[in-house]
Amino acid sequence: MKRTSIILAAVFALLTAMPADAARKAKVKTPPDPYKSLKDKIDRYFVNFKSDEQRIRSTFHLKTLVVNDSLRTVDISANNNLGEQLFTDDLAETIYQEVQQLLPDSVQDYNLTITTGGWDLRQLVPNRLRQHKDKSRTWGDIDYHGRPWVRNASLPYTITEGLQNRHISLWASHGRYFNVKDSTWKWQRPALFGTREDLFTQTIVTPYLIPMLQNAGAIVFSPRERDWQRNEFIVDNDTPETGYTEHNGAHQWSKSNTNGFAWHSGSYEDFENPFTAGTCRQSATTDNVKRQSEIIWKPAITESGNYAVYVSYHTTDKSIDDAHYTVWHQGIPTEFRVNQTMGEKTWVYLGTFYFDQGQSTRNCVTLSNLSRHHHGVVTADAVRFGGGMGNIDRGRGVSGLPRCLEAARYYAQWAGMPYEVYSTKDGEDDYGDDINVRSYMTNHLAGGSVFVPDTTGLNVPIELSLAIHSDAGYTRDGKSHTGTLSVCTTYLNDSILNSGLTRLVSRDLADELLYSIPADIKKKYGNWPTRELYDRNYSETRCPMVPSAILETMSHQNFADMRMGQDPNFRFDLARSIYKTLLRYISAMHHKKYVVQPLAPNRLSAELTGRGEAKISWHPVYDEYEPTAKPTGYVVYTATGRSGFDNGTYIKGGTETSVTIPVDPEKLYSFRVTAVNDGGESFPSEVVSVFDVPEAQKSVLIVNGFTRLAAPQVVDNTASQGFDLDTDAGVTYGRTAGWLGYQIGWDKSKMGSERRDGLGYTNDSLQGQFIAGNDFDYIRTHAAAIATAHKYRVASCSVAALDNNEVHPQNYEMMDVILGLQRKDGYSLVPYQLMSPMLREHIRLFAKRGGSLLVSGAYLGSDMQDPVDRTYLADILKLTYQGQNADSLQRDSINGLGLQFTFHRQLNEQHYADQHPEIIEPVYPAFSAMKYADDYSASVAYNGTDYKSFAMGFPFECIKDEPKRNSIMRGILQFLLQSNNP
Repeated sequence: MKRTSIILAAVFALLTAMPADAARKAKVKTPPDPYKSLKDKIDRYFVNFKSDEQRIRSTFHLKTLVVNDSLRTVDISANNNLGEQLFTDDLAETIYQEVQQLLPDSVQDYNLTITTGGWDLRQLVPNRLRQHKDKSRTWGDIDYHGRPWVRNASLPYTITEGLQNRHISLWASHGRYFNVKDSTWKWQRPALFGTREDLFTQTIVTPYLIPMLQNAGAIVFSPRERDWQRNEFIVDNDTPETGYTEHNGAHQWSKSNTNGFAWHSGSYEDFENPFTAGTCRQSATTDNVKRQSEIIWKPAITESGNYAVYVSYHTTDKSIDDAHYTVWHQGIPTEFRVNQTMGEKTWVYLGTFYFDQGQSTRNCVTLSNLSRHHHGVVTADAVRFGGGMGNIDRGRGVSGLPRCLEAARYYAQWAGMPYEVYSTKDGEDDYGDDINVRSYMTNHLAGGSVFVPDTTGLNVPIELSLAIHSDAGYTRDGKSHTGTLSVCTTYLNDSILNSGLTRLVSRDLADELLYSIPADIKKKYGNWPTRELYDRNYSETRCPMVPSAILETMSHQNFADMRMGQDPNFRFDLARSIYKTLLRYISAMHHKKYVVQPLAPNRLSAELTGRGEAKISWHPVYDEYEPTAKPTGYVVYTATGRSGFDNGTYIKGGTETSVTIPVDPEKLYSFRVTAVNDGGESFPSEVVSVFDVPEAQKSVLIVNGFTRLAAPQVVDNTASQGFDLDTDAGVTYGRTAGWLGYQIGWDKSKMGSERRDGLGYTNDSLQGQFIAGNDFDYIRTHAAAIATAHKYRVASCSVAALDNNEVHPQNYEMMDVILGLQRKDGYSLVPYQLMSPMLREHIRLFAKRGGSLLVSGAYLGSDMQDPVDRTYLADILKLTYQGQNADSLQRDSINGLGLQFTFHRQLNEQHYADQHPEIIEPVYPAFSAMKYADDYSASVAYNGTDYKSFAMGFPFECIKDEPKRNSIMRGILQFLLQSNNP
């Protein structure tokens, strides 16, 4: 027993001694780091290293230092922040040389390597700056040589050095989503400065960037609905009563052996795929026009307007690459060739067209079985007209908003994507689904193509993915810009894309975006900061299987940024810079030359020659920053009567600036012009019109002086900042979906707060509404009204043509001057004024010669309040300005010329609004010819023996009812031209 106790005691002593031994071992000093001093020096170097060209907020640090004496190497790794710079050869070599100088003599001849984010600094120099291009960072032999997914066969020109046949996936950020946890629909970003990021970035992408890319020849896919149209009309073979008809020739249409689209009323639930609920049709092809078969999709349009057109079909082993679709819009046919070997069972965008109300073959889509493939098969399914309203019910009803305002998750479901594409979170996290679906939808479409060869998909050769965002953050001084940031992901998935390309191609894309856009903005608008290039694990750059980037254009939380971002002229220039960057990048990836598409021509005029012809004249606009953006030809588009614009007539030669076109008498002709070169087509010019009455004794010249595009009224003082939409909602380029509501948070001391009292906080009173802007098509409205008199010849011009003396008013008996919402607002990036000095002088001289004047505009009095201006108004237009019509009831009715009529006073979708019509009182012997509902004067007429004038304190084109508008114009014409005044 005693012996046992001794043994147990010994064991106990041994056990209790072990922790002490371990502690003693722990106290053994680690050998000193021989390179600690060097590490500290290198770390201080990185900490103090500053980029002169970028605003980088993060700090650089040394991460690791490894000296290998046996290999004679020094490997230095900096933190990932160092890679946020835009690297050049000089920058990389500077860092190498300066770090080399910090090394001790004992390792000076060792091989030095400096990395960040796993990449040698020299690898971060983009291909665009390399004297010897890295071919592994281009597509090399990988390219798509087949026919594009969609081609407009009616274009009167050919693009050879643009983005022809290139397929791009592009989207604007975020959108309305269903929060499963809270069981409610929400926006993804805060309500600031009249908008949200969910809405704002669309105003860059939809009206500007997508059209620019398409004008360069690209086929652009968007995982968010692109059509700013709340109506939707679907015509399908499974519901023939919607306007579906077949005509059989030698080969009959028959049912395909696969599922297709079918529509049902009401909403759609999770898992529902409309493209598996119905049937498809198909026919063998023919090359004989007389033996062709045809399908007609004829929608019953309830409201005239612009509608996106989407077709659908399925792919067979005999599918053709040239399916003949024709879109009939207002009686004008535009032909397309659709490659049905790719992109099946989803909505395939053809274009956006103006359709009249009603149901007729003037507004429809047809498909023929004509093809160059003699033994092929053409297939057909539903055709969709218009973006429509969101119809996905996630458990508590639909969003109640137009589909274009929703997140991509819901459009993906409506577009027939598999469940695993649009729902990666088991239906529990729509926010996460939406982030992922943008890339997954791109991958699903591109799978099986040459650019994504190792994945099964729909074979669309999408080769690039770009997400357009705006960022959070603000500058505390309330004046500085935050600037632009870009994002890529290079270090995941073995740093390789599906095609085998290095992910550094995505860094090259992000680099070029981040370099080019601030540089372009600085050239035109002054300082614009270049922020960081993030190489981070973001879904929109991690998941795409093609080169991809995120562009954080600016901060939606920073007023100085949004003051520019809400200006349509800035949005155009920003989008043009992005387009040019993508053009350069894609061209370099394929070792191709490129040409930048030209700018739209200006100084338009349309005059009758007296020989049954109209002479259309214009002037080229040169891009001073792009030497290749010169026009080599022009396209003149023509519309007659109520028909839409045709597909254009090509005028060869960049120096040709006019064309003569035959015109029939008593028919209204309207024209617009674009500039063209090998890189593509410009945006269209404004519209000009003519109307010929050969026996007429008098002629009218219409002058469009409404050129303004502007942000809402800017408020910027010591206490407040923001946009006052009540005072002036601004003027967008056509319709916009960008407004959420009216700003109610003005306190600059609450900058950065997203609460109700925070600076910029905005209500949701305009949520879901589209707001009309400047269509640059008001000459046609005036000309159509004058034409109803059938007594006068009509010509027209832009105010720029008049200012440059390219049109001579003395050849006309009457001038009709359109001023719309033109004014000198004091904050727009492009300066505007109601009347240029030349326009004023032309009007003065015209009156002095006895001509008759019609002048209308929303700021006719208030924008001319300098003493000289007031004298001009009193002497020439015989009026004085008495302030805005402040009718407390905001009534929109006016009495005059024996009629009561209404005008667009409130913001709306159909026509721009005159929010604050002006009271103008007559100067004797002139008289008031129209009265607002509160009996204040709305117009002034002067019936002088020297000349006659009729001035309106609101824009004539804002009169809502067309018959009444025409009647009013006839009354004005009778007053001005049917008297003893010659």
